[in-house]
Amino acid sequence: MIRTRFAPSPTGYLHIGGARTALFSWAYARRHGGQFILRIEDTDLERSTNKSTQAILESMAWLGIDYDEGPFYQMQRLARYHDVAEQLLRSGDAYYCYATKEELTILREQQRAAGLKPKYDGRWRDSKKIPPAGIKPVIRFKNPKSGSVAFNDLVKGPIIIDNSELDDLVLLRADGVPTYNFGVVIDDLDMKISHVIRGDDHINNTPRQINILKALNEPLPQYAHVPTILGTDGERLSKRHGAISVMQYSDEGYLPEALINYLVRLGWSHGDEEIFNRDQFINWFNLTTINRSPARFDSEKLRWINHHYLKEADNTFLANKIKPLLEKQGCDFSVGPDLKKAVNIIKERAATITELADKSLCFFTRIEPSVEIKEQYYSADIRPILENLITKFSIISWDRKTIHDEIKKSATAHNIKFPKIAMPLRIMVTGKTQTPSIDLVLEILGSKESIERMNKQMDNFPTLS
Repeated sequence: MIRTRFAPSPTGYLHIGGARTALFSWAYARRHGGQFILRIEDTDLERSTNKSTQAILESMAWLGIDYDEGPFYQMQRLARYHDVAEQLLRSGDAYYCYATKEELTILREQQRAAGLKPKYDGRWRDSKKIPPAGIKPVIRFKNPKSGSVAFNDLVKGPIIIDNSELDDLVLLRADGVPTYNFGVVIDDLDMKISHVIRGDDHINNTPRQINILKALNEPLPQYAHVPTILGTDGERLSKRHGAISVMQYSDEGYLPEALINYLVRLGWSHGDEEIFNRDQFINWFNLTTINRSPARFDSEKLRWINHHYLKEADNTFLANKIKPLLEKQGCDFSVGPDLKKAVNIIKERAATITELADKSLCFFTRIEPSVEIKEQYYSADIRPILENLITKFSIISWDRKTIHDEIKKSATAHNIKFPKIAMPLRIMVTGKTQTPSIDLVLEILGSKESIERMNKQMDNFPTLS
């Protein structure tokens, strides 16, 4: 059975690179009827926090990445790591190392000065020296000195690393906590992980992990290393490119299905398909179709995809999403129009939930236009035309067609273009210059509220001298 896993370190939020890796691993298991396991690698005692763990779990829940087993925590498995380390000591594949931090620092400095790659020199590998008193040793793996490690990466293709490039890595630190390269091997082994899908920043760790598995006479999983996500400038993705937490995207008004659609499209494709739902992604996903080169994060493309999902979303769903945001602005829905109707005409113009709320605000509160807008559009010559139009508005049937026809008649009667009247009207009732069609806005806002807003704004118009 195919078993994949996602194993984040709880030292911060779940960022988009980690989320994409989780999605690939999850989808591969789902596609093949396998199982997806969640493991929390919490052995970085200084930086791991429960808050970060909860943030990761919350992000996965929001994205809908469900798991079949877990979460498992490495710090609850220390006894298992100790047992395996002892097994490797007995078989001669590991040894105690008493080198101090100061000694290792000096070694690295000397190697750098000589133009060499810094690595442990194996000074305690076959040492017969008496262990120094007062120093708690680490346990190191006795990496083969000759030969090479070869594996076929399901994304990168065949990879060969000479063992001479690898040093004797630490398995257990002096405090008994496993290093990443040891803990992950034992976890993947015990959890029967068949496919290790992770970022390609781990590709140099793979030969070390393979050698540990070979020393234990255990089968190897298949490896797939997913390329990095870069910014639009080709640099490593950072906060300035949009590398923020998954839940911050939620806070900023992105829909989970849109973020999923965008993230999995970064470095993976199915023909020319740009928009696809969760089921289609699972049915189409294959590791062999992941690009080998890094993907570039484009925040505008993400907005475009989110805009698509907003347009397709149910109006009741969107209304429920923006209602709390509007309530924070003091909106009273008992006196405003039907929120679903407002959403229906605004969502074509919004890329996020927050934008949808901002653009819907004018229906539920009276927004005073800026001085600059008034000076540009409130003219003395248009004032009498609008006064006459308001009078007409008070007696007509209040529907979009009739409203439109009345504005058009007024424009024709005064030999001016439709927008010359429509723009001041728009500003009078919404305080904005950008809204859906003015006749539609007025219809939804309602006759009473629309006319009251217009009359209130008439005092801001200059009069003809």
